[in-house]
Amino acid sequence: MQIKVRTFIDEDIPQMTEILNEIIEIGGTTAYLSPLSENDIAQWVARGGSKASWSIALDDINRVVGFQWAEPHHLLPPEAASVASFVRLGVVGAGIGSKLFEQTTKNARSLGFSWLNASIRSDNVSGQSYYSKIGFNDWHLEPEATLSDGRITGKTHKRFDL
Repeated sequence: MQIKVRTFIDEDIPQMTEILNEIIEIGGTTAYLSPLSENDIAQWVARGGSKASWSIALDDINRVVGFQWAEPHHLLPPEAASVASFVRLGVVGAGIGSKLFEQTTKNARSLGFSWLNASIRSDNVSGQSYYSKIGFNDWHLEPEATLSDGRITGKTHKRFDL
């Protein structure tokens, strides 16, 4: 499978919503527990404004197979951006995450960020592995972090210096 990465366009929202809702539906290890609407995703895209980067990964038939964003976060200093990544279920091993991250780092540098933060549920083994593999290092642990349903999963914050 040939993966290409490009900047987000509004027409990507339905497939992005589908990807994330499939992960939520199976009880995946995202911090999001309730299904999201296309309007929810549109609001996320809009919230970062000109200081946000949204990248989309497409397969051979131009189907969205993953997306990644980096944007300011109120719990981080202004020189840092929060990053999040999602890949379509069943589509692994094609280098989607690496290709998305290559674009995200370019975009984040051009937006003036000097480092990226990924906050990952501590029980999300694949997420922890992905971010470590691409060069993130643990910088803060929250062993008592809870989900919206009250479950304690802990959270690991990983840092990547641009």
